[in-house]
This record gives sequence, structure tokens and C-alpha cells, in this order.
Amino acid sequence: MIRVRFAPSPTGNLHIGGARTALFNWLYAKARQGKFILRIEDTDQARSQKEFLDEILFSLKWLGLVWDELYHQSHRFDLYREYAERLLKSKAAYIERSADGREAIIYKVTPQKIKINDLIRGPIEFDAKGIKDQVLIKSDGTPTYNFACVVDDASMEITHVIRGDDHISNTPKQVLLYQALGLKPPEFAHLPLILGQEGGRLSKRTGATAISEYRMMGYLPQALINYLLLLSWSPGENQEVIDLTKAISLFDIKDVNKTAVTFDQNKLNWLNNQYLKSCDTQGLTRVLIPLLIEKKFIAKEHFDENYIFSLVKLFQARLTTLHDFLDWADFFFIKDIQIDPAAKEKYLSKDLSKPFLLFVQRLEALSSFDVASIEETFRDLVKELGIESKSLIHPIRVALTGKTIGPGLFEVIYYLGKERTRERLMKWVKERRSS
Repeated sequence: MIRVRFAPSPTGNLHIGGARTALFNWLYAKARQGKFILRIEDTDQARSQKEFLDEILFSLKWLGLVWDELYHQSHRFDLYREYAERLLKSKAAYIERSADGREAIIYKVTPQKIKINDLIRGPIEFDAKGIKDQVLIKSDGTPTYNFACVVDDASMEITHVIRGDDHISNTPKQVLLYQALGLKPPEFAHLPLILGQEGGRLSKRTGATAISEYRMMGYLPQALINYLLLLSWSPGENQEVIDLTKAISLFDIKDVNKTAVTFDQNKLNWLNNQYLKSCDTQGLTRVLIPLLIEKKFIAKEHFDENYIFSLVKLFQARLTTLHDFLDWADFFFIKDIQIDPAAKEKYLSKDLSKPFLLFVQRLEALSSFDVASIEETFRDLVKELGIESKSLIHPIRVALTGKTIGPGLFEVIYYLGKERTRERLMKWVKERRSS
């Protein structure tokens, strides 16, 4: 059975590179009816923190990458000691004592050529002549990374090690330890580097943001997973939007591109928009309600879900992130809207008190206050005044919303309602008449 593992260290949050590694391991296991193992590499007790562990576990679950088995290296120190003593007994390792009398166990490297067939990169050859003797157990009793990794992969029966290409230099050291222990090495596959848009290694400024931060910024897990899929792999036929079920049926680690890939924030934004557009509006509304409550736009105990649903429908096709709704639809929820100064200067500096007042009066006279009636009233007014529609549409929009863009004006007026529309337009009538 195929058994793969993702082995994060809880010394930091889960970022794009780590999430891609986890995804490709998970996909390969699912595609081959195998097992996806999560191993927490927490041997560095000083740097390992619970908050990072919690973030890693939460982010993996949020992305849908649920593991079949979970291990913590900090619970396995006795096993590492047992394997190290095997090498001492076979004289493949020796003890080195420090000045304070503490002992470290060291593996003696024998010069040789090491060959592996990387499933992504093809044959790779290393010369062990340049590798110094390897510490197995440090003088403080903790195992080194490479040794713990070999012991764990062997004891967990890992068949394929899929990891970033920053680990290529560790591979020959680990192969030597497999040989010394008389164990069969797993197959290796090293994923290419992810670059920032300026060409350098991915940094926080160019996308290496924690997965939990992407969640807080309003990205959907489906969109983020889809984007991670496209970092070094393609389903073919220029297809860019693909769900996990379809990806599982197509994925093979041998099809991963070996060249470095560039992180593209614009592509991620585009994908998130595609998923938001195709979301079930009712489900999207329920995702947005907690954000509206957190923003204090609505009260936790009292809100009209049907009304919010209608507003979500107005904006849904344009959203890039969930937070766009909070930014763009705020005027529906707050009393004192903020008006962009440039928009105010451009659209509200002229005296529009007469058309504003006439429009308010005619809206209030409507017996049927619906989108069609509102539009008809507006069209009749501009025709009567002998002005272009745009000369009144833009000022009314800015007065009602504080913004120059948004959904159709007549839908905005309908969902604001007669009272709020009257209040906001009459504010400008009164200000103009008092100046």
C-alpha cells in the first residue's frame, strides 16, 4: 500500500510551500488508495510551540487535507535511541564525549557514490566523499533531523517521500542511514521551488503568508486548494478550475513539473472570484453572516437572513474575497456613510438640490416600490428635466453609497428602501440650500 507523509515542524505557521507539499502527498495517497500520514517534527522542544501546532492542524483541516494517522516525534525518543544503539553495536557509529561528559552518537560516513531515481527529476547522483560524519543523537539526548526522519519513515512504512527540493541535500545522508540500518529507502520526489513574482525565493511580501491568514483575508479553501494544485501540476487541456475529486482521478506525482514555479497573487484572486461566483448564494450568505456580526454591521440575535441573501446576490459575481462584500456593501448596514473625497468633488459639487428633491418626492409617491417602478420614475424625471441619465445616476449613487461603483442604482435604492434613500438625498438638498 502507498503510504506518504507530511512532516511539518511546529516552529512556524503553515505557509503556501508547506500546504502544497501536504496537498501533493494527500493527492498521491488518494489517487493510489493509500494512506496520508501527518508527522509532527517537534524534537526541538525550545522552538516548538502549541500555537503553531494548532494553526497547522486547523489549516490542514480547513483545506480538507485530513490525515489517516498522526504522530509526534517528541513521543518517540526511545525509538530513536534504540536505532542509534543498533548502529553502535554494528560499529557503524561511535560515541563522542563533550567536555562536560555528555555523549553524542555519531554515524561514520563511508565514501561512496549514491544514486536515486527521483520521481520528478529523474536520476540524481551524489558523492558521499563530501559528507562529514553524521550526528544521530545529540549530547542532550535529542535526535537529529535526518536520523529521526529515517527512523520514522522506516517504522511508519513510508513508501514515497514527497517534499520540497530544499531537502535534496538531505537525501544522500538519509540514504546512507537506510543502508547502515539494512532498510530499504522509500522512493523520493522533490517538488520544485516556489518563487515570488520578482524572481526570488517566495517571501512573506510575495505570498508566503500563513494559510490561516488567507482564510482571514476572505479566501475560500476550495480556491486556495485549486491554486496550490496549479503550482507545478496541471490537469491538462488548459483547465484551471478543477475540484479535488477530479484532481484525484488525474494526479500522478510523475506529472509534476520539475522547474520552479512563480506565485501569482492575481491568479489566486481570479480563482477565488470564480469560486465565489459559482457558490450557492445561501451557503455564501451563511459564511458572511459571522463576518457581518464581527464587523458589528448586524446584531448577533437580530438580523434578516433573507435581506442579507438578497444583498449577497447583488455583489456575488464581483467579489474577489469575502471581505470585498464587507467593504462594498457597508452602506446597507451603517447609518453614517463615508464618502470618497474625490467622488464628492466630482459628482456632488454642483447644485443638484432640485433633481434630488424631485426624485425623492416621486419615489415617496410610488404605490409599488420595486426596481422596475424606481427605474421608470428615474427615466421619466431625467426626460422631463432634459438631462442625460449619467449626470444624475452618478451623483445619486455617491450620495447614497459613498462610492462611484457598485450594483445597479435602482437595485441599491430598492434595498436601501424609501426612508434611507430619502434621508441620504435630502441631506444633500439641505446642505446645498443652507450654503
